[in-house]
Amino acid sequence: MSTKKKNKHNLWKRLHFKYRLSAINENTLEEIWKLRASIFSGAVLFLLFAFMLVTATSVIIITTPIRYYLPGYLDSEVREQAIKSAIKIDSLEQQMMYQEAYMQNLKGIFAGTRQFDSVKILDTISISENDPLLKKTQSEIDYTNRYAEEEKYNLSVLPQGMDNPMDGIVFFKPVKGIIIQKFNPSKQIFGVNINTTTKESVSAALEGTVIFAGYDFKEGYMIQIQHKNGFISIYKHNTMLLKKVGDKVRTGEAIAVIEADKENTKTDSFLQFELWYKGTAVNPEDYISF
Repeated sequence: MSTKKKNKHNLWKRLHFKYRLSAINENTLEEIWKLRASIFSGAVLFLLFAFMLVTATSVIIITTPIRYYLPGYLDSEVREQAIKSAIKIDSLEQQMMYQEAYMQNLKGIFAGTRQFDSVKILDTISISENDPLLKKTQSEIDYTNRYAEEEKYNLSVLPQGMDNPMDGIVFFKPVKGIIIQKFNPSKQIFGVNINTTTKESVSAALEGTVIFAGYDFKEGYMIQIQHKNGFISIYKHNTMLLKKVGDKVRTGEAIAVIEADKENTKTDSFLQFELWYKGTAVNPEDYISF
């Protein structure tokens, strides 16, 4: 055990034993330069110098065009550049083709030699009234006259009148809620007020076309929809409109949103819904089950 400790001690002393390296003038024997260092410090300095040299070399290679000379590095970058160039060339070729076709069309128009499109010629069919293939045969004429005579006084085939405005119409409930104010034209109340929860969507009562969508100082955001058979539905006191004038809406489609008053969040929001038929206000409860 003592021998091992002694060997380790001797090795440590050898590593830290300082050597002197001198440069002497041969003529005058004057010491010009000297360096005192141990094996351990020399090894540390050598490793530090090697690390700095490798780091500097790597930085120079990465940040300069020298990297292109490394094996395998140039292949991927060249391939990427080639793909980008091919895409640009293809786009340029298409643009040149379009420009060439455009210029040819302009030349034909100015020269008066522009030909009609072949598709248009094929799709355009002129029909002559005297075409014998389109004339009715005598049997068809006799059948038509006979059918008209037989059904002339048949009341079942007469057109139905428009006395019933609900013919073929099913209204959709515009919003979920409870009616808090009923229809009363004598008090200038031409619709019903429906109490609803906040952030509730308003739905179109029937399919139609938006004829008004805007803001009114008294009624708030308002939207009006023209329906078939002379009906117009009006939705007042909205917070936000989802449709604009001219939009086509389907039955039950969301057209607006109602939110509670921001200044008083405890106040419930409500929708004022009106239904008009040929310029006259009608009671919405007669047409919609709330």
